[in-house]
Amino acid sequence: MEQVKDIVEDVLKKGQIAFSGLETSETAGQKIITIKADNPKILIGTRGETIRAIDYLVKKIAEQKGVEDLYFLVDINDYRLKQIEDLQNKARMMAERAKSFEYDVELAPMSAYERLIVHTALSEMEGIQTESQGEGRNRRIVIRYIS
Repeated sequence: MEQVKDIVEDVLKKGQIAFSGLETSETAGQKIITIKADNPKILIGTRGETIRAIDYLVKKIAEQKGVEDLYFLVDINDYRLKQIEDLQNKARMMAERAKSFEYDVELAPMSAYERLIVHTALSEMEGIQTESQGEGRNRRIVIRYIS
C-alpha cells in the first residue's frame, strides 16, 4: 500500500495539485487512499469524473510498476467513502423491506463496482440472497427473500 501511496503523491506533485496529506483505510473489502485537500471540488469534478480519472491513472501506473494488489480506491476528503456508505445503507434498507414484506426487491441499474458493494454489504444478512440480472447498462441487483 505504501508503493501506491507514493504513486498517488507523485501524480499529485507532478500535476501541481495542492493537497495536505494522504490517509489509508479500508471499507467494504476495499483499501482506500484518501487525498486530503482544502479545495476538493476541483479534484472531485462534476459527478466525481475527475476523481475517477485520477483513480484510473494511479491504477495504470501501479500496474506498470508491477504492483500486485490493484484492489484499491483513490478518494478525496471521503467523497467516495460517503457514496459507499450511502449505497450500503440503501441496500440494507431494501433488504429489510424484502424480509418484512417477504418479496423480491429489484434495484435500479448500477455499475459493476456498485453491485459489488451491494453484494458484499448483504452477503452476511440472514434470509437474504442477492443476484445480478440483466445485461450491459441495464444490469441490476435483485434482493431475494429466502424463507
